[in-house]
Amino acid sequence: MNYHFITIEGNIGAGKTTLSHLLSRHYNARLILEEFADNPFLSKFYENPQQYAFSLELFFMAERFKQLKDLIQQQDLFQSITITDYLFTKCLLFAKINLPEDEFRLYQRLFDIIHQQLLQPDLLIYLHTPVQRLQENIKKRKRSYEQNIPDEYLNNIQNAYTNYIKQNNIKTLYIDCSNADFLGNEKHFQAVVDALEIDYTPGQHYLSLPH
Repeated sequence: MNYHFITIEGNIGAGKTTLSHLLSRHYNARLILEEFADNPFLSKFYENPQQYAFSLELFFMAERFKQLKDLIQQQDLFQSITITDYLFTKCLLFAKINLPEDEFRLYQRLFDIIHQQLLQPDLLIYLHTPVQRLQENIKKRKRSYEQNIPDEYLNNIQNAYTNYIKQNNIKTLYIDCSNADFLGNEKHFQAVVDALEIDYTPGQHYLSLPH
């Protein structure tokens, strides 16, 4: 496997963290997970999006930047692979959805200043999951502040990711996760491992999981 920095992305409830854990154990990789639970504005945002959206997104951007900046400064002799469960650009994608135009323009200026300081992943794994399945997963993990997320919001996030990937010709392994069970079905996880043996060209490369 020739990739040294892999990022796993997808919608809310797509299974990013689960797959990140599995791959990090398989490859003995350094694992960087989004610390969303530390964001003091998250539950407030779901109750009052207009009031707390800018604070929410600014806090997320600062925390993500700190984590990924540390990645550049730390050299681990025993772990040559790093896996993250978020793409820094998700800051901009979520901000575009959640912020009014004037606040988004300010946010984008801050994003542009710091984004260029970070390493970009060698490969993006995108977990494409139907909204109905996302809602099922969200219900199962029982985070109280997530239980009333509307389908429209999840669809907006889905569209933001897919448009970004297409427009920027990112080297992406695009996985159909309609029936994915990386924990319970060994064939599903093995299919991802096998796919990572391929040296992909820039653009989207599709993976359908076995039945």
